[in-house]
Amino acid sequence: MQFELLGWPAEGPTLALDYRRFSYAGKFVMSSTGKAVAREDDTVVAAVAFNEDRTDSSTLWLRYVTVREDHRGEGIGPRLLAFAREQAASRGYDRVKIAVNNPFAYEAGYRAGLAFTGETTGIAELVLAWPAEQSVDTYQSGLDRYRERDLSEAETRFLTRKQHSDPPAVVDAPPASGDGV
Repeated sequence: MQFELLGWPAEGPTLALDYRRFSYAGKFVMSSTGKAVAREDDTVVAAVAFNEDRTDSSTLWLRYVTVREDHRGEGIGPRLLAFAREQAASRGYDRVKIAVNNPFAYEAGYRAGLAFTGETTGIAELVLAWPAEQSVDTYQSGLDRYRERDLSEAETRFLTRKQHSDPPAVVDAPPASGDGV
């Protein structure tokens, strides 16, 4: 697996993804966000879009994360998020945030080294941030927010398995590859 930074928001990188295989595919053709990808055999299997916070230039928001449907559950999402987090830190950002709308994305964020801040967005997404201390109480408090919602069977099973568990182990950020920026 290769991880590549395609560019920062000011550079306007765009990415065409197959909407039948990727969630949020249309969000990656926008040129107002930076992009990073995970490739397997030169084929994009995951992507993340990001931009600087409008009110805090030291914070980078990870906006849209998508993993190709036939590669979900392989741990690519957390590794790509960790890669983007490290790229942001090397660019001088002090903080990285993401707002997630389901327990699977929440878990991926934790595996990438982010943690629940206790905040939610106006559309009920939970905000995770880095750097942050990953405590059992904070991790479980975020999962509890999802337990109060109307969820799919898969999400309910996942939350049942995670009851009383520690936060997941943080994955190492993979090195950049290719001719990325």
